[in-house]
Amino acid sequence: MAGTALRRRLSWLPATVAELHDETPRVRSLVLDVDDWPGHRPGQHVDVRLTAEDGYQAERSYSIASGPEDARLILTVARLDDGEVSPYLAGDLEAGEQFELRGPIGGYFVWEARQGGPLLLVGGGSGIVPLMSMARHHAASGADVEATLLGSWRTLEDVIYRAELDALASGGLRVVHTLTREQPPGWDGYARRVDEAMLAEVAPPPEASPHVFVCGPTSFVEAVAVALVNLGHEPMQIRTERFGPTGG
Repeated sequence: MAGTALRRRLSWLPATVAELHDETPRVRSLVLDVDDWPGHRPGQHVDVRLTAEDGYQAERSYSIASGPEDARLILTVARLDDGEVSPYLAGDLEAGEQFELRGPIGGYFVWEARQGGPLLLVGGGSGIVPLMSMARHHAASGADVEATLLGSWRTLEDVIYRAELDALASGGLRVVHTLTREQPPGWDGYARRVDEAMLAEVAPPPEASPHVFVCGPTSFVEAVAVALVNLGHEPMQIRTERFGPTGG
């Protein structure tokens, strides 16, 4: 049975685009109907395969943004101008079109309500995507788990899921933003890169042994992880996922 489930999970499945939502000028969420989708855990990802008319194929991996309770699968894609896949997914793709995906994949960067808390999610830019799956699961499960999400963005316009994060903030998730490049008039939040002092104010205390998940560009992830360890957090409690230029 386990082998059958594994083969099924690693099979390519057709995904049909049901809806498209522009999160920012450069980021789009794809809401998908996937036949025979086996379900996923918050934090997992999928492989996406595009096939051109001449048979050429391109594959990329994308984090799952939806929670396991959601009726449809959601991928959120940031457009890279020199990318091979992301300009199509985040720009030219239309509702009703299909592509293939394979998954879910990954078991290390995963949080489920049954694991308890406290929970700290730290995302840089589109690194928020797998963390959003965890945040949506946190809300849908009704778990009595202290949870904080810290997002680092260049500007307020770059905040992905901004309206939904505002809604989650009123429902039990503590949401903190820092704007590193430009702040709107009257901004009273953080206005610098995530550092040790900021994490000392935002993160649960080390003695609470929080589950920590950090995702974003490599330099961001490394800086946050080092700062957390300096503050006394156990390295084994800090799960990281990083990304860099991959061609999109």
